[in-house]
Amino acid sequence: MMVRRLAAADAQSYWMSAKMPSDAFLLYGFAGVPDDLEQAIGVIRGRAQECAEFRVRIRDGGALTYPSWVSGPVGADQFSVRELDDNTWTGCLAAVGGLADEQLDARAWPWRLVVFTPVEGAPGVSGPATVAVVQMSHAFADGVRSSALAWRLFGRADEIAPVTTPRLRGVLLPWRGLVAARAHRQLVRDTEAGLVPPQAPSRPALRTNTPPAGTRSVRTLTRHRDLLADPTVTIGVLCAVSTALSEHLRAMGDDPSTLGAEVPMAKTVAREANNHYGNVGVSLYPELGIDERATRIAADMADRRRRAQHPAMRADSRAYAVMPAPLLHWGVTRFDPTVRSPVVTGNTVVSSVNRGQADLRFGGAPVAFTAGYPALSPMMGLTHGVHGIGDTVAVSVHAAESAICDVDEYVARLDAALPG
Repeated sequence: MMVRRLAAADAQSYWMSAKMPSDAFLLYGFAGVPDDLEQAIGVIRGRAQECAEFRVRIRDGGALTYPSWVSGPVGADQFSVRELDDNTWTGCLAAVGGLADEQLDARAWPWRLVVFTPVEGAPGVSGPATVAVVQMSHAFADGVRSSALAWRLFGRADEIAPVTTPRLRGVLLPWRGLVAARAHRQLVRDTEAGLVPPQAPSRPALRTNTPPAGTRSVRTLTRHRDLLADPTVTIGVLCAVSTALSEHLRAMGDDPSTLGAEVPMAKTVAREANNHYGNVGVSLYPELGIDERATRIAADMADRRRRAQHPAMRADSRAYAVMPAPLLHWGVTRFDPTVRSPVVTGNTVVSSVNRGQADLRFGGAPVAFTAGYPALSPMMGLTHGVHGIGDTVAVSVHAAESAICDVDEYVARLDAALPG
């Protein structure tokens, strides 16, 4: 039996999920309905069974040791077909949103597949569609890795590279801590000298940062990639979110002048954890015209990448990777989700992942689009997903009523702000 301890980042995500649900939901819309749905699911289950990265679950030995990934078979109960009371695209989205109430127990399995079919009126599909949702524990995968895993399920033959976890040696912590401290002092000097961009400033919390309450909704808009690719899809969507969200917040009585977004950014060093990214803050400049706004946002993103590449960031990650399990677990237990902060990294989340070519299939039906709905958190009641496959980009909204009030009004503003 394979046994591999969780990396520190993944263990933290797993332990934290008891306080703050964080499952990811990867939605794939396919144009058509398989002639034999049971057989189509059987093919996907066979692909999962052939790949060791899918045949795992967590064994948790308690607070004194790191949890481990242990091998086990892919179970039939990891696949389900759900009946829809309303089989329209709107009804399907309501059902997808409800899956957030069914968080996974990664000790039983860290992922599952939920299928809805037939679905009428799905974006870019004439006729009935099949909507497949891959639900994954955040400890199992981040945005990039989860997309690669889903590719394998739906027929792309790419190998899933296993994550190698560094050996945990307690003696390394003092040394790596010392190296990290020295590197941090160098980062401070380099920042003061103007060699490295300063840390992104915090900004005032707005209504979108209130604890999620009331109805939670998911929505998706689609665009052709070319409409958003100036200069990049991510920046194009950030500009549109700036317009729509500042208008919406202003209408609700908030001052959006300091509006900013929290953007997950993949690390550039070799992957040593399933979760291999950091969140950065980016200003959204709602007072500027679109062209100047895009230039400023692009500059902010470049600054965040430059700072992330400083040796101090790598040294900090290496020290964190060898943190003793009891210390990390104690830190998680001290987290209080009810504590409020007057300042935040961002007033919304915009998570962007390119899911590659449109070469995926479900029982012969070709993929038409893909979407995702980043989880809400105690300090974040509105998130956005940006997911492209082939020439289609889906811009998705996950919102709590407390944060955005009328989600359809906000989505209408976002639709108008997006090119096309």
